[in-house]
Amino acid sequence: MTGVARDARLAGLVASGPAGDGSPAGVAPRPALVVVDVQRDFGEPARIAPYELDDRASLAVDAAITRIGALVDEARASGVPVVWVELGSDPAVPWRSSTWLRGGDPAGPMPDDEPCRLGTEGAQWFRTAPAPGETRVVKRGYSGFLGTDLEARLTAAGIGWVTVVGLTTECCVFATAQDAMQLGWPVVVPQDATAAYDVDVHDAALTLIELNVGVVTDADETVALWRAAGPGAAAPGEAAPGAAAASAPASAVGAR
Repeated sequence: MTGVARDARLAGLVASGPAGDGSPAGVAPRPALVVVDVQRDFGEPARIAPYELDDRASLAVDAAITRIGALVDEARASGVPVVWVELGSDPAVPWRSSTWLRGGDPAGPMPDDEPCRLGTEGAQWFRTAPAPGETRVVKRGYSGFLGTDLEARLTAAGIGWVTVVGLTTECCVFATAQDAMQLGWPVVVPQDATAAYDVDVHDAALTLIELNVGVVTDADETVALWRAAGPGAAAPGEAAPGAAAASAPASAVGAR
């Protein structure tokens, strides 16, 4: 993507409507920040030690989590809704293909080392957490949209584009960003607010995101976009001004 094409894509995110997202004329599309899997099992040094991160990767994960926390604070201050997507592995519903992929017995029970088991310390948020009233979505796989009501909540809130951050770049961040794009939302991924357990894998994932999913930015550029878009987004799960609210039934994967 050339610099001119990239700038044009970003300018389109903050241009006054109508933008096809329900924004009235004269109002820029509404952004949301989607935070993916910043949980202890994916970010706490002792818990990710089995992945054998080198020093560069360890520093990158730490820095990304810090930057994510700062973006959450900035989103709240700017009136940008924050949506929290978390893995909740349910032993009663083992993810058999994942077990197979990691060399386990797909016909057996959920492995003891399955990350983010529901109700465990490993599933807790790490160094950042939802505020009361912010939307939380519990997923069973990689994408925040698969088997959840996230699409309905973003639609009901009149969200026009999303910023996706979290852990890890090539896995759940990529899957969530890709599904957001395929469902119609332009996607921005700040490269310094996501990380992988291998820096080269992180870089490769960003290349694929830039090629087929969205625009790769950094945190500062993202904040500038939010400020240019202006306030006015409803929280996902609430009706946006001038938009018809979709009915999103309460469930284990909805806001809690």
